[in-house]
Amino acid sequence: MSGKLYGVGLGPGDPNLMTVAAVRAIAAADVIAYHSARHGRSIARSIAAEHIREDHVEERLMYPLTVETTDHPGGYRGALNDFYEEASARLAAHLDAGRTVAVLAEGDPLFYGSYQHMHKRLAHRYDTEVIPGVTSVSASAARLGKPLCEAEEILTIIPGTLPEEELTARLAATDSAVVMKLGRTFPTVRRALERAGRLQDAHYVERATMAGERTGALADVDPESVPYFSVAVLPSRIDAAPAAPDRGEVVVVGTGPAGPLWLTPETRGALASATDLVGYTTYLDRVPVRPGQERHGSDNKVESERAEFALDLARRGRRVAVVSGGDPGVFAMATAVLEVASQDPYLDVPVRVLPGVTAANAAAAKAGAPLGHDYATISLSDRLKPWDVIAGRLAAAAAADLVLALYNPGSASRTWQVAKARELLLEHRAPDTPVVVARDVGGPEESVRVLPLADLDPAEVDMRTLLLIGSSQTQAVRRGDGDTVAWTPRRYPEG
Repeated sequence: MSGKLYGVGLGPGDPNLMTVAAVRAIAAADVIAYHSARHGRSIARSIAAEHIREDHVEERLMYPLTVETTDHPGGYRGALNDFYEEASARLAAHLDAGRTVAVLAEGDPLFYGSYQHMHKRLAHRYDTEVIPGVTSVSASAARLGKPLCEAEEILTIIPGTLPEEELTARLAATDSAVVMKLGRTFPTVRRALERAGRLQDAHYVERATMAGERTGALADVDPESVPYFSVAVLPSRIDAAPAAPDRGEVVVVGTGPAGPLWLTPETRGALASATDLVGYTTYLDRVPVRPGQERHGSDNKVESERAEFALDLARRGRRVAVVSGGDPGVFAMATAVLEVASQDPYLDVPVRVLPGVTAANAAAAKAGAPLGHDYATISLSDRLKPWDVIAGRLAAAAAADLVLALYNPGSASRTWQVAKARELLLEHRAPDTPVVVARDVGGPEESVRVLPLADLDPAEVDMRTLLLIGSSQTQAVRRGDGDTVAWTPRRYPEG
């Protein structure tokens, strides 16, 4: 009969952190296998040394390379794949002979470990058991004495080998994080932490629980001194003393047309790091509640007052996120904030505007690609501009054969604008021009329909609806699944 395969997690380095199950698996094994670099030394073996007997058969699985420079025809990945195949074959020979094999793994066997490559090649062929181990993530948090995450916080584990832009985005968007595999990636990780505004929160842990352990503020670490076995830790923000900013600021953010699925990483980071959230209550409700953060909700018709309030908070040293729907620069709060910020009392208050997914973009994506060519965006609300101006812009855009994205088409107090707009548009567009009627996009009552312009019913349109009016080139096709999609070709006909 075939032997049994064990993947044995040994924990982060201190032999005292090996589990009872790990010790028993090693005791039951005939063969002890472990990976090593070309120098032949194995951290995994050193952790388990006191449990390895003289009668154990040892299989040292030596990596052929530890950097990506190789003349292998398949490159670095090809060389490693050949190594894993050969190592698995060596273990399979023992298993076929009826021997029990324990593959030692630092930390947890299935967490960034070498054992997983053996597991994928052997577990479907042999009786296999994986013994979990304490990860370096848990060990690092324990050595720092800081909670990793609490309540609804999100922990993100990130390999430092990612590109700097990707690192920055993920660090900005999460609550807590651990960045693995530092070493030569440390300068990139440090820059990403700084760009994400998280450097002051970052801790450094080297060789957690092992000889030579080192901890400290990551910003103070010499890049030349960082080994591979080190991590960057962003612990829980709950109960953490907030870093006093040199000066306050206002960041105007867009939450997209609905909820968290529409947030960008940059916006998530700004919302998480703000001391105060200011906005229309409906939009504030889209943002998760965070301990220690002040929320200042207000009605939708006090934009200037809201902007002034946010800027006053920033003058007192607060980091303020003004929360808007969609994109803050499209019929939203960015204009109101900048208008007030341009007045003398607020000229020195830093103001940033972060982009968001617009309602037009969201509706267009749900319908297909009706904004595939030139288009114009017009609000039908006459609360801030006369209807004559709106009518003139509608006529001009329609005459230019532009696709139209119509915001704020109707409300309880504005019931005639859609009918009048349809009348104006039919002077320039064929009755069968495709129209996208998109309501509550991204929300629980989402409805997106494509219908002819002549069939547009003003009674079905409210403030939660956005209209996309096609050009003369816009197409609408009913597909095999029964859905109708609309798109506007990118090429416009000659003449």
